[in-house]
Amino acid sequence: MESFDYSSYLKENEGALTYEKANEYIIKLTSDNPVMKSGVIGKSILGNNLNMLTAGEGRRRYLFVSAHHAMEWITSAVLLRFIGEFNERILKKESIFGIDPLDALSNGRFVFVPMLNPDGVDLHIKGIEAGGILSERLLKMNGGEDFSHWQANARGVDLNHNYDAGFYEYKRLERENGINAGATRYSGEYPESEPECRALCNLIRALSPDVIYTFHTQGEEIYFASGDCVTPESERIGKALSEKSGYALSSPEGLASYGGLTDWAICKMNIPSFTVECGKGENPLPPSDADKIYETLKEMLFASLTL
Repeated sequence: MESFDYSSYLKENEGALTYEKANEYIIKLTSDNPVMKSGVIGKSILGNNLNMLTAGEGRRRYLFVSAHHAMEWITSAVLLRFIGEFNERILKKESIFGIDPLDALSNGRFVFVPMLNPDGVDLHIKGIEAGGILSERLLKMNGGEDFSHWQANARGVDLNHNYDAGFYEYKRLERENGINAGATRYSGEYPESEPECRALCNLIRALSPDVIYTFHTQGEEIYFASGDCVTPESERIGKALSEKSGYALSSPEGLASYGGLTDWAICKMNIPSFTVECGKGENPLPPSDADKIYETLKEMLFASLTL
């Protein structure tokens, strides 16, 4: 099959990429290419599968994760388009940017989690109809039916603050800033309290990836360190990612520097990890930005298979 044509999808569906539509594409991908396999790493609060795609049996292991945050679903569209084009190049045995996909498969093992927060994504896109048995509680947490700025999962926890990296220091900042369960920034009761983060952390502990790439919006930056934490490979890989994308290397500041996947992977697991802040503007970025983001990041994404 050809790679994910998000422009066509957008014209047909007049909106954002839902969990259901992402699943349909994953099924097509894996039925078309026996090299590309699907799996499930766990279930969300509302019982949706946390889907995974894998390819390759090489020594070096790579993990790609998108859509921690509900209104940043556009990162799922970008990652799925990349997976689709990678799949297409495998089938056609075509190189791109000097990278042979068959060589990449023989040297690496690639694991993709395209939508870590399916409940939140559908709440953002569909509104309270996606809330299921938690609808009443969600309406109270959100303060109404407008979920256009919802970032959290279905329990009102911001998944990218739920990792064990400065977690308890962040709880103090939560209290000082009046942050409670709701649309954004609430870290949960304890590290990995949320099934989505717990499933991903269990995958990371089992896989022991050599590199982790996680995709957010927005700012056209790449975070490669967490405070004073940095791995020996971080600068080398970070420079290559920056060169191929044109995005600036940076470090998060303030509340954004606590409890994230990149923070935990670098500081606690000593794994080079990179947060790619896709696109530029105000969240949520418009669906029409997906094509531009992908074209900007395309060379970097293919290069990331070999770094």
